[in-house]
Amino acid sequence: MAEERAELEERIIIKDQHTKEIDLVNRDPKHINEDVVKVDFEDVIAEPVGTYSFDGVWKTSYTTFTVSKYWCYRLLSAVLGIPLAVVWGFLFALISFCHIWAVVPCIKSYLIEIQCVSRIYSLCIHTFCDPLFEALSKICSNIRVALRKEI
Repeated sequence: MAEERAELEERIIIKDQHTKEIDLVNRDPKHINEDVVKVDFEDVIAEPVGTYSFDGVWKTSYTTFTVSKYWCYRLLSAVLGIPLAVVWGFLFALISFCHIWAVVPCIKSYLIEIQCVSRIYSLCIHTFCDPLFEALSKICSNIRVALRKEI
């Protein structure tokens, strides 16, 4: 009974990951597009002091810019949003698949294989180089350096 309940709860949790409620108010909770989205009329068009257009032109330009940006974005997202979501979903699924089924196993295999080579290399170094350097250190241990200042 307890196992069946745990299994049912696990299925519910797995289902909730794909059908979770999304926040329609805060659509960028991690702020990944904060610098891109904040492009306003004043960031693109500005008139320095002494070169002002007519007030009506300025107001109409502001309204036109703001409304056209808003509606163009909405139309583009309505037409291209779902197809691009499919493309990006497929791309990230492909990247995940390659990482899970190819990259990580290759790295693990390499680490296992290189461990054997590493042991052989370490054995060779200890066998041949250690006695050589130990003998050189004994030869050089009796060298004395003296500095004299000659006038």
